[in-house]
Amino acid sequence: MNGKERIQAAMRHQPVDRVPVMCQLALGHYLVNTHIKPVDIWFTSEAFCEALIGLQQQYQFDGILINLPGADPRWMRHVERIETSKDGTQTVLFRNGDTAVCPADDNAHHFPKAGRRLPSLDDVDPTRIYYDEPHGLGGLKYPFHFGLEPYAPDRNDYWPDYLFRTIDMVLQRVGNQVSVHSELFSPWTQLMELFGYENTLMYLLDDPPKLHAILQAYTEGTADLACRQAERGVDAVLISSAFAGGGFISPGQYEEFVLPYERQVVRHLKQRHDIPVYTHTCGKIGDRLELMVETEIDGIDTLDPPPLGTVDL
Repeated sequence: MNGKERIQAAMRHQPVDRVPVMCQLALGHYLVNTHIKPVDIWFTSEAFCEALIGLQQQYQFDGILINLPGADPRWMRHVERIETSKDGTQTVLFRNGDTAVCPADDNAHHFPKAGRRLPSLDDVDPTRIYYDEPHGLGGLKYPFHFGLEPYAPDRNDYWPDYLFRTIDMVLQRVGNQVSVHSELFSPWTQLMELFGYENTLMYLLDDPPKLHAILQAYTEGTADLACRQAERGVDAVLISSAFAGGGFISPGQYEEFVLPYERQVVRHLKQRHDIPVYTHTCGKIGDRLELMVETEIDGIDTLDPPPLGTVDL
């Protein structure tokens, strides 16, 4: 069996020749263990594809998780200059006044020009929400738009084709041998990123109906993106729902604000594509495993035992 066949069989509870192994490496790990510049990994599909495949081959993983969106090949038209410090950190100064700091061993940080801030609950109109991509060029902004030039995306033609470039490149190079998985953010994660973590947790108490309307809007966009990733040919889809664990919300809040929306995403995808779906949640999920199963996912990442998490199988 090759990696693709091995993971495909395992995720469908079929016999395998050995236990399959793959890992979502931290972006900092790619930076430290390749010679690729931080700016290139963050802002070009070609470099990130090279990093994904290079370390998969080095570690002999059976699969690859593509956890950044494809990049606009014309992104440099927005750049005034790029500065590189002695430790390898690169700083991108954009023509519009934004700045992106790309450390040599960690995630990039986008700093918008003065005047842009996180929206408040009163600022947000749920009808203007569809899907927010925290790792796109320029980071999050409300109303969301891809790139640095504001525009109002049409939901019937919402996704720029470059968003799928990394998926296409990885599949073309190793898709016949390696299991290739895509990643998208859950409606709950997008909500947390939209307002910031502290504000979102306050809004759970202040105005639950407004949050439900926003989550439903995010659900429609997330389900759409999941189907489009499947249409590109990925072998599985990961829903990243990092903030749905016990460090942030109670089981009751999970049941109200997370479960119904993730279940909608899973059902929408599975009605159209025969493809496994699994979810990632950090840390303390031992008290909500049964609720997570009710989202109808095929797998859970990760089952952290104490002291990092609370799962004791």
